[in-house]
Amino acid sequence: MNKINIALCQMNVVDNKEENIRKAIQMIRESKKQGADLAVLPEMFNCPYENEKFIEYAEELDNSQTLNKIAEIAKEENIHVLAGSIPELEVGTDDAKSIYNTAVLFDDEGKILGKHRKMHLFDIDVKGKIYFKESDTLSAGNEFTVIETELATIGIGICYDIRFIELSRIMALNGAEILIFPGAFNLTTGPAHWEILFKSRALDNQVYAIGVAPALDKDASYNSFGHSIAVNPWGEIIEELDYDENLKLVQIDLDEIKRIREEIPILKNRRTDLYEIKEK
Repeated sequence: MNKINIALCQMNVVDNKEENIRKAIQMIRESKKQGADLAVLPEMFNCPYENEKFIEYAEELDNSQTLNKIAEIAKEENIHVLAGSIPELEVGTDDAKSIYNTAVLFDDEGKILGKHRKMHLFDIDVKGKIYFKESDTLSAGNEFTVIETELATIGIGICYDIRFIELSRIMALNGAEILIFPGAFNLTTGPAHWEILFKSRALDNQVYAIGVAPALDKDASYNSFGHSIAVNPWGEIIEELDYDENLKLVQIDLDEIKRIREEIPILKNRRTDLYEIKEK
């Protein structure tokens, strides 16, 4: 399959887990109705973006109310789903608890193909504008996530992960054709950097780069920028939403990756005799 329809599900996220799950299911159903092969949900789609809420809403993956429902709808509608992210609770053998910001990819039979734990925690302090420290409650993941599916090979990062160019390059070198970053940039960083980062990662690696965010809720303590986006391997924006809840399909053509890499062979022309990214 060379052409894939991907649904950008920019949903309102509220302080009610059941309501968020219902909204996600509704958008997945609508995605399938419109012809999507893959529906992508936002970062923390079942949970307000607040440290205290990460603790309150956290679920163990093996017994997750949220992910069990997503698995059911993926199978029922016969559609792949990237469950943007949820706060994942892990309890160690010594009863120590860790919470991760975790995305899970389901196939069209509702089976988990893989997961990504956010590697770079969002700890920022833009003086006079925004302060947030995910590390107050979250732990960082340590695994690169590239998943081969019947649709395409997909690399997954989450939000702040997109700022670290090495991650995207490693995923591309490991075969990723589409880089997907569920995210929740804010009203300071979003207008400044959201478009630039997605265009840059797509252009750097000659892949499709996709970001799906929650809609803006002006009454929330953290204001998501929205603007879910899809960029092609030439660095062109092929779809971008605004601040409001919306669902849009974007069609991507995997043959474009091969064509553009032949025209401008960036990956082939790297001077690996002088520099190289090495995975430990």
